[in-house]
Amino acid sequence: MRKLGLTAALLATAAIASSAPTTGYHLIRGSVPMNKGPDGNTIILDAPDGLIVVDTGRHPEHVAKILAYAKERGRPIAAVINSHWHLDHAQGNLEILQAYPKAPVYATTAIDGALPTFLANGIKGARERLADPNTPKERLPELQRYLARMDHPESLRPTAPVLKSGTMKIAGRTLDVHVAPFAVTEADLWFYDPKDKLAVVGDLVVGIVPFMDTACPDGWAKALDEVEKVPFTTLIPGHGEPMTRADFLQWKIAYNNMVACGRSTADMKVCVANWQRDAVKFIDEEHKAYVDEAVPYYIETRLRSSPDEQQKFCKPLKAG
Repeated sequence: MRKLGLTAALLATAAIASSAPTTGYHLIRGSVPMNKGPDGNTIILDAPDGLIVVDTGRHPEHVAKILAYAKERGRPIAAVINSHWHLDHAQGNLEILQAYPKAPVYATTAIDGALPTFLANGIKGARERLADPNTPKERLPELQRYLARMDHPESLRPTAPVLKSGTMKIAGRTLDVHVAPFAVTEADLWFYDPKDKLAVVGDLVVGIVPFMDTACPDGWAKALDEVEKVPFTTLIPGHGEPMTRADFLQWKIAYNNMVACGRSTADMKVCVANWQRDAVKFIDEEHKAYVDEAVPYYIETRLRSSPDEQQKFCKPLKAG
C-alpha cells in the first residue's frame, strides 16, 4: 500500500480567494481520493518579491488552483519550496516553473538518492500497471504522467539546494528554515515564520496517520522534538487541517505511542486501537477504515520488518 493507492477522500478543495489572506497564509488543501494518488497541502505566502509556494501537489487540477490563485492576486510566483520529494508534494513543480521560469526551487538534495532507488522501483511498478489489462482506465493518465515526469526529473531537483538549517531570506521574506535528516525522507525541509508564528512542516505531521513509506522512525521523532521547540501558534501539516500547538502536541504523543506499540509484541489490533484513540481528533468517520488498513501496513513494513529493512531509510539511499 503505497501513497499512490491511499483510499478515501481526506479533504475538500479550497476556494480561491482574490484578496490577500487574512491568516498570513493561503492554504490549498490536498486530497487523498479513492481512485488516484493524493495531493499534499499547498501553502502560499506573500513576500516582497511575489508569492512563495510551498509544495506543488501531484495532479494538474491541484496545480491549476495554485496558478489561478497567483493570477487572481496579480502577483508572480517568486519561489517554490518543496518540503520533501514525495510526488504528491513536488510533481506539480514542472507546471509552476513553466509559468514562472525564474522562480528558484528550494529543497534538500534527498531526491538524488531517491531517483535510482525508491522512484526507480516506482517506475517499474507503473510500467507493469500500464501493461496490466486489469488496471482501471481512470488510473492510466496518472501513471502516464508519472512516467513522463520520471523521464525528465529536472523539475524535482532544487535549483537552490538547502543543505543546513538557518535563517534565510526567500523572495525577500525572512524564514527560519530547518533540515530534518532521516525523518519522512532522507532530508526533509520545514520552516518557521516568526512574523506570523507559523510552522509549515510537510509530512512530519499527517492528520490521519503518519505516511511511513520512506521513513526513519527515530529521526522523525527527533524532528518532531525540534518542531516543538519553535514558538508557533499555527502549524500546517502535509495533509490535514491546520493545527494549534495543543493539536500538534497530541499528534506527537500519538506518533510516539504508535512507534512504541509497533516495536513491541502487542497485538496489531491493540496498536490500531491505540492510534484511533490517541489521534481521534484528526480522523473523521470515513477514514476509520483506512486507518485500520494503514497502521498495520506501516507497522509491518517499517517497525516489525527485518533489522535491515527497519534501517533502510535511516541511512543514505544507494542503488543496489
